Amino acid sequence: MYESTEFLGKALVEEGLIDRAQLEQAISLAAEADCTLDEAIETLAMLPASRVALTKAQICEAPYADISQYEINLSNCRLIPRSLAQQHLCIPLFVIDGVMALGIEDPLNLQALDQVRQLVRREVDPVLCEPKALRELIERAYALTDGSEEAIKIDSPSADGEDSGPIVAAVNTLLLDAIRSGASDIHINPDPTEMHIRYRIDGVLHKRQGPPLSMHAKIVQRLKVMAGLDVTQTRRPQDGKFRFTHCERRVDIRLSILPTITGENAVIRILNANSTILSFTDLGIDPATSTQIEQILALPYGMLLVTGPTGSGKTTTLYSAIAQINTLELNIITIEDPVEIRMPLVRQVQVNPEIGLTFASTLRSVLRQDPDVVLVGEIRDEETAAIALQASLTGHLVLSTLHTNDAAGAIARLTDFGLPPFVINSAVSGVLAQRLVRRVCDHCAVEDQPSPLQLAQFSLPDTRGLRRGRGCARCLQSGYHGRIGLYELLRFTPHVQEVIAAGASTDDIRQVAVHEGARLMWHDGLDKARLGLTTLDEVARMVLLNETTQVITAAPQRRSA
Repeated sequence: MYESTEFLGKALVEEGLIDRAQLEQAISLAAEADCTLDEAIETLAMLPASRVALTKAQICEAPYADISQYEINLSNCRLIPRSLAQQHLCIPLFVIDGVMALGIEDPLNLQALDQVRQLVRREVDPVLCEPKALRELIERAYALTDGSEEAIKIDSPSADGEDSGPIVAAVNTLLLDAIRSGASDIHINPDPTEMHIRYRIDGVLHKRQGPPLSMHAKIVQRLKVMAGLDVTQTRRPQDGKFRFTHCERRVDIRLSILPTITGENAVIRILNANSTILSFTDLGIDPATSTQIEQILALPYGMLLVTGPTGSGKTTTLYSAIAQINTLELNIITIEDPVEIRMPLVRQVQVNPEIGLTFASTLRSVLRQDPDVVLVGEIRDEETAAIALQASLTGHLVLSTLHTNDAAGAIARLTDFGLPPFVINSAVSGVLAQRLVRRVCDHCAVEDQPSPLQLAQFSLPDTRGLRRGRGCARCLQSGYHGRIGLYELLRFTPHVQEVIAAGASTDDIRQVAVHEGARLMWHDGLDKARLGLTTLDEVARMVLLNETTQVITAAPQRRSA
């Protein structure tokens, strides 16, 4: 058998992958922990599991497959029972011309191969796969068909008693798989012949293999039960929420149901209540901008606005700001929809428009609670805008968000709410605009070679520091893994206030801010691209298309000392 420590250990040493002393250490650990030699080598971080697997495949003359990102084929998984898959650690990967490719830990396990051949009545070709990846794939696949996934505890009375069965298992698997993948949303989209499952990861949708179309109606019904929605209503949009606990982690879910001509479309927003609040540095805010934000937060009154489109990380930035000033000496109250992360000392209020608990009505009550700092999740209407600005004029530090394309655009947005320029100048201390761009995957990063046209667009003389991801299993072949923010801060200097008072346009305000030392968002993106953190393509996709040609072609400005 290839698992023999003698054959595997000898091969690894002969290839120069480990030395004799490391082999003896791994053999000792394998004996103590009652595990295989390859598991011991991986535990000791001597070699990646994939490299050991390649050596195993060479020993037994079998092909090797990395199945860490394998898309499950449910029809193939149904060909063998879960008990057999778990017993021999094997699973059907695909069938071509009547021959089944069987992912298996031990390609020389003749008993397993014979059992599978007799069961499926076709030829079987073994493909060596890593044991850990096989276990995870078997768990996911059979939870989607007829097994059960890891239990999740639904914190909702309406879901009591709904704790077993293939539909529950399928929903649990979708939720847990999305969490493991780092997804922010799950899209369940029915078509006439297929149910599409897509995860939004790093801001981009990725297709995943999921249950068959025949399970769609029951899956949506299960989600409605979990969210306390009307399961009999299929012709109107519905929105709900629920919370579940898994492995001592609390996860908040927001569910949106929309009827379409092909069935009910479901979008699940995943909010991890146990997320860590990041520092300004971790968010990607440069030191100079961080210092100016901290100066605004140190003021006893005034308003800091964070602007950007939906999903640009505005709330995350506000949480980081609150964490900077959260002390026993300050009474901090937040009004949110929803409350995404719970913070010690901070009084957090969840709005509920159904009972009249809106941002505006809650803000009035909050101001009677003697607050020093008030966070308003979003300014959506004239009433909330007027109360928030009034609060900042009467001795409160107010933090909030707006939906605008850039920092200067916040002035026009507040003006649209009926606020006169002199009130805006008196109340607002600064506006921080932001976007999220994808990070270059460090595992597959190579030097980038953008086109001469793109270099000219960014006024770059060379490609020094630029990187691009080639695509690998870790980044889903996208070349990107994770995201980082791009920022621009508009400070209300006397000159900026002067043009605002004069009713200047957004472009004029932006140009004055640049003259006063502000850096635009694309300048920040260019700096991050030169550091190899993102690509010029990402900066252009997220920033340049939203700004005027005059701004795009302007040479980057640096802050004055």
